[in-house]
Amino acid sequence: MSSTAPYTVRRSRQQMVRDVRKGLTDSPKRLSSKYFYDERGSQLFEQITDLPEYYLTRAERALLQRVVTGLIDELAPCTLVELGAGSATKTRIILDAMIAKGAGVSYAPIDVSRDFLESAAAILQLQYPNVEITPVVSDITEAFTLAATTPPVLFAFLGSTIGNFPREPAVVLLSHVAKLMEPGDAFLLGADLRKDANVLHAAYNDSQGVTAAFNLNLLDRLNRELGANFPLDQFEHRAFYSMEHHRIEMHLVAREPMVVTIPEIGQVNFYSGETIRTELSYKYDRATLEGILADSGMKLEKWIPDEGNVFALAVARVAR
Repeated sequence: MSSTAPYTVRRSRQQMVRDVRKGLTDSPKRLSSKYFYDERGSQLFEQITDLPEYYLTRAERALLQRVVTGLIDELAPCTLVELGAGSATKTRIILDAMIAKGAGVSYAPIDVSRDFLESAAAILQLQYPNVEITPVVSDITEAFTLAATTPPVLFAFLGSTIGNFPREPAVVLLSHVAKLMEPGDAFLLGADLRKDANVLHAAYNDSQGVTAAFNLNLLDRLNRELGANFPLDQFEHRAFYSMEHHRIEMHLVAREPMVVTIPEIGQVNFYSGETIRTELSYKYDRATLEGILADSGMKLEKWIPDEGNVFALAVARVAR
């Protein structure tokens, strides 16, 4: 373990306390979706990606498999940097294409969950012994740094994770990436497209209750890590699609009035039916994403929707 690890842990905890205090004293209440992804939350999310209702991962994987060889031939990256890497399932598709092209390959996965990231990186290293893998534990919503990389670099942000951010925070996040990019580098973005609301509703309200467990795990994490006393059985999962904002909203709903105590924050009052918003998931069209990229300092170079117009990949470069 690095000698800086205890400081990093303390700093992360302090940031969590600040974020939770701000979110639960706001009106309406909210919690950042980045706190979903402790080890248990990351495992539950991987289960979600295999659910029959959750089309998104399958659609992105199929599209990536169809176009990846041509993309890698065109972009010719030597380094893959992946934001919000998770278990790196789709990463293998890109790495295989990079290796097939014959260049030396390095991979830098970035994720906020240290345990999950290091476990995934160790598994990948066994599967790809000739790939230099350097995991980076970081909150991607903040500016991050990388070790020296071999150019050209392909920055990838898959899974439509960009959809978790309203427009301005999305621009800020992508601006961090743009500042790290050199003219020969490229950015690959996965984006969930606008579609029938019934399809979206089913994807975030699965029949097996895995998404509900994923949502409730956020409160369980606050109980474990901050000593809170949220009664999990008194909150329920709710997700719906807002046509006005083109986004899924995910909430936790208090079943009855209660007072929750979080030692470093104090008492938090809930009335019956009050919600905590835990996630936004925006759905896109080309024009919206092109505008976000432009405002972040990138120019859309290639737009690749799948045949059903369910999901799209966007390739961008720095505008300078």
